[in-house]
Amino acid sequence: MMRLVEDVERTMERWTDTMWARLLPPRRKRGEVVSILRRHCDDRALILGRRRVLVPNAFVVELPPPVHLQLAAHSGDVSRHLAVQVRRHAAESGYTFAGPVAVHLEPSTSTTLGRFRVHSRIAPIPARRRGE
Repeated sequence: MMRLVEDVERTMERWTDTMWARLLPPRRKRGEVVSILRRHCDDRALILGRRRVLVPNAFVVELPPPVHLQLAAHSGDVSRHLAVQVRRHAAESGYTFAGPVAVHLEPSTSTTLGRFRVHSRIAPIPARRRGE
């Protein structure tokens, strides 16, 4: 069962890597979005104690409108893949989150073509999910 999950994960990684390579301009390196998400975790880490480092868990990736339109049908898969990459980096670095990791793809309002922007924040679990 575990091997099946690993095979599916590898297939998803190859699929999203290929899609990003085709959709982003050639000057972009593969995996640049993942690198930026990881950097947001590293740069915005809050040390709460000896073994507790809190990092952002809510991310918004602003894409050029044509790219966002092309990804619209698969944005859920891409978002989940990016969230998995953030969780993996956090596990390797010993980071914790205040709530679930979420990556949302949105169209950019800027007119700069071929550019994307990433925003992040620490978002706690909503009160109703905690049982309050």
